[in-house]
Amino acid sequence: MLTKSSGELVRQQNRALVLEALRRGGPQSHTEIAAGTGLSSATVTVITQELEGERILERSESQAVGGRGRPRIQFRQRRNAAHAAFIRISSDTLQYSLVDYSGTLIDRLDERRSNAGQDIAGFVASIRATLTRLAGRSNVSSETLLAISVSSKGLVADDGTTLLWSPVLGSQQVDFRTAFAADWQARVTLNNESHLVASALHAKLSRSGNGPIRRLAALSLGHSIGLGVVDAEPGAAVRTIAPNFGHMIHTHGGALCRCGSLGCIEAYSGFYAILRAAFEVPPNTIPAPFVPFTEVEKIAVLARRGDRMAEFAFRQAGTALGNGVARLTSLLGQMQIVFTGPGIRFFDLMRPGIDDGLAASLGVRIEGPPEISLSLDEERLIFEGQLQQTLASIDRDVIAAKTLSQGGQR
Repeated sequence: MLTKSSGELVRQQNRALVLEALRRGGPQSHTEIAAGTGLSSATVTVITQELEGERILERSESQAVGGRGRPRIQFRQRRNAAHAAFIRISSDTLQYSLVDYSGTLIDRLDERRSNAGQDIAGFVASIRATLTRLAGRSNVSSETLLAISVSSKGLVADDGTTLLWSPVLGSQQVDFRTAFAADWQARVTLNNESHLVASALHAKLSRSGNGPIRRLAALSLGHSIGLGVVDAEPGAAVRTIAPNFGHMIHTHGGALCRCGSLGCIEAYSGFYAILRAAFEVPPNTIPAPFVPFTEVEKIAVLARRGDRMAEFAFRQAGTALGNGVARLTSLLGQMQIVFTGPGIRFFDLMRPGIDDGLAASLGVRIEGPPEISLSLDEERLIFEGQLQQTLASIDRDVIAAKTLSQGGQR
C-alpha cells in the first residue's frame, strides 16, 4: 500500500529533478531548467516559487547579452538553506569540514590523533565535541545541519552508519547514527573512503573524457590498501562498491596482517609490510599500528640506490597488488585502474612487481593488461565524493521530500 498519493510522489519527483539540474549545472534560468529536466514551463514555475518561498532557492539578475532587453533571471541554491559536515578518519588525523548548501567549504579543522590506542567512548566523545565546536565557529544550528558524512577505511555495515572494522579502531565497532543522535538530528552516513574516491574519479573522468566511463577501479596505497569500483552499465543505475581488497588473501598462511589474518594483500603492500620486508623482520611479527611516511621514504631512497632488500620490499608489494588486480578483472572484466593515496610516490618501485603479478593471469596474457593511471590528490577526491553524495541526498531525501503541509519559512 502506497504511503503517499500519486500526486505527492510526482510533485516530489519533479522537485528533485529541478534541484538535481541546479546541482549539476549551476545557476540556471527558468527556460534552462525546463529544457534540462523536460518539465513544462508551468511546472518549473510552480516548483521554483515553492522553493523560493521555503528559502531553499534564490534568484539573481544578470544583464542580457549586448546590454539590451530585460535582465536575465537565474535560480541558485540559497547558501544558508542547509549545511553538511564531513568527518574523515585516517590513520593519524581526524579532518572535519563544513559546507553550505551551495557546496562551498566554509570551515575546516584538522586534529592529529594518537596511535597509542583509544577506547571507543573517548573516541566518539572527542568527535562529538569537535563537531560541535566546528558548527559553533560558523554559527550553524542543528536546524540547518541536515547531514553528517563520515569516511574511513575498513568495513562498513549494510546499515550505512556502523563501522565494523577499521585500521584505526580495529574490531571496536561504532554506530555513528547513534553517536550523533543526542546532539544532531542530521542524516548520518558512513562510507568507505575508497568508495568515495572511486565515485568522484568516475564523475570527474566522465566529464572530462569522451562520455561516461563503463567501469573504473580506484586503488589506494598507503598504511592500508583500499579499493572502490564503479560499474556504469549502459541503461542501468551507476553502482559503486568498496570490496575488501586489502584483506583478500594473497598467500595462504602468509605474512601477518593488521586484521589478524595471514597472507592478506595488505600484509605485503601496506606501509608496515614494506618496512617489515625491507629490514628482514619475520613476516609473523605483529604489524606496527602506524608507520610515518618519512620512514617509507627512507626505504625508497635506499631502493633507488640499489639496496637489494629495499628493492625487494617494493617489488613484493607490487606483485601482491598485481595479483589482486588480475583477480579483480577476472571476476568483473577489464576496467581502468587508477592508483591513488600517498603510496603512489613509490609507484615506480612497485610497477615491476605489479606487471609481474598481472602477467601471472591467463586473462591478462590473452587480453592485455588493464589501463593504469595515477591520481595524486586522494584527499581532495574523498572530499568531492562526500560533497556529491551528501548534497544530492539532501536535495533528494530532505528538500524534495518536504510535503506541502510542511511548507513555511526555514
